[in-house]
Amino acid sequence: MPYLPAFLAPTRHTDPATALAQVRQIYDASIAHLREAMHAFVAGDAAAGSTQEGTHSTLRKTRACYPFVRLHTDTVSRTALASADGALKSFGFVAGPGRYETTLTRPDLYGQYYLEQFRLLLQNHGVALEVGTSSQPIPVHFSFAEHDHIEGSMTAQRRTLMRDVFDLPDLAAMDDGIANGTFQARPGEPQPLSLFTAPRVDYSLHRLRHYTGTAPEWFQNFVLFTNYQFYIDEFVRLGHEAMSDAGSEYIAFIEPGNVVTRRAGFAPQPGDALGVPPPRLPQMPGYHLVRSDGSGITMVNIGVGPANAKTITDHIAVLRPHAWVMLGHCAGLRNSQQLGDYVLAHGYVREDHVLDEELPLWVPIPALAEIQVALEQAVAEVTQKHGAELKDIMRTGTVASTDNRNWELLPDNTPQRRFSQSRAVALDMESATIAANGFRFRVPYGTLLCVSDKPLHGEIKLPGMANHFYRERVDQHLRIGMRAMEMLREQGVDQLHSRKLRSFAEVAFQ
Repeated sequence: MPYLPAFLAPTRHTDPATALAQVRQIYDASIAHLREAMHAFVAGDAAAGSTQEGTHSTLRKTRACYPFVRLHTDTVSRTALASADGALKSFGFVAGPGRYETTLTRPDLYGQYYLEQFRLLLQNHGVALEVGTSSQPIPVHFSFAEHDHIEGSMTAQRRTLMRDVFDLPDLAAMDDGIANGTFQARPGEPQPLSLFTAPRVDYSLHRLRHYTGTAPEWFQNFVLFTNYQFYIDEFVRLGHEAMSDAGSEYIAFIEPGNVVTRRAGFAPQPGDALGVPPPRLPQMPGYHLVRSDGSGITMVNIGVGPANAKTITDHIAVLRPHAWVMLGHCAGLRNSQQLGDYVLAHGYVREDHVLDEELPLWVPIPALAEIQVALEQAVAEVTQKHGAELKDIMRTGTVASTDNRNWELLPDNTPQRRFSQSRAVALDMESATIAANGFRFRVPYGTLLCVSDKPLHGEIKLPGMANHFYRERVDQHLRIGMRAMEMLREQGVDQLHSRKLRSFAEVAFQ
């Protein structure tokens, strides 16, 4: 028999707060059980979770499982349809009669999110939620606290023995079948309530630490992506500028290594001193302009290429942000464009190839009106141009994204012919990937690019010209992106999570 924490019987709840409290109790007990056993194991304590057989101590499996939440309904009707709250939201209800369930993790991080999902389910269906302990084991790696690195102090032999004692990450429990629309419940198995299972969420939370150099707790609900360090340098400058303003709406600025700068007048918080600048930047460094309600702005330098764009959005998606937008540079494909012009994407040609298996090319990636309007209004506000003047510096059109940075060198001009046939006005390497993954994971998305060269018209990047151009345009472009995010926040997130991103039989969680 595995060595398990004390059993907590399933409970039924008609109050979202008590349901969340029960989730916390189960999760905290499970994590405490694993941490205690792991610390004993690292210390070489063979008695931790072991059985004694004569003069030999035999380690037995140590296990703890995630909490679950379950809903069972016998009707397709929803009690909140007549209310303004119920009519506005595209989530918070199940598709029809049946049993629905998901595993949950990190209630300390997702507490407010879970509370809202529970509230909507209770409001829409009028039946109790059941909370209990699932049969899905928590991998021991996902039980470590933020600054725990205890596995590094074990011998190689002891680390190998971990496989016999603890559950390790199981990739079969982490696939994206639900999000991809390929998941089929087996007979007797419940339908999913969420796009992501608890192990999939935990896996991504750990990956975010690795790729961005910052803890998941710092990520905000509005995310900007860029592929140029110039943008990050400007974002850092603006972040520190905001921290020196006692009236700023932002309360902290976070840099890689979890280096925390608090707003003027705010005292350092416990844990701030643990942040240390890394000796070298992580692969895709993240920076966070934090609001107290989590609706600030995160910016990530994803570097160059669609592989990075897919990787980081795969993981940020589990945080359920309200929007993400790509701010980057592109090749202008039309002779009428000038260097420095903006391109607002209203369609995408996907030649990035990184999502072909998960999201077939025949799936259209539509422009989202709320994002488009916010970006256009932000351009007008920051540049102080309107009407015909605005059209002179910003073009709306199709953006093509390729995984071949040297597409110009391919023979017979076949890429150029395809781009022309698609009516593309700009070309980059990341935007279509970010938009497609937003569509796939139901995260509202958008793209605003800046023309930095025109390879089809002989205007290519030269070092001196490029450096001057980047520095000249970055400040304005970044301010446009940040202002668009503020507009989206101000107008209310219910309008962002629209039905156009939801499928036929959609999960209930946002």
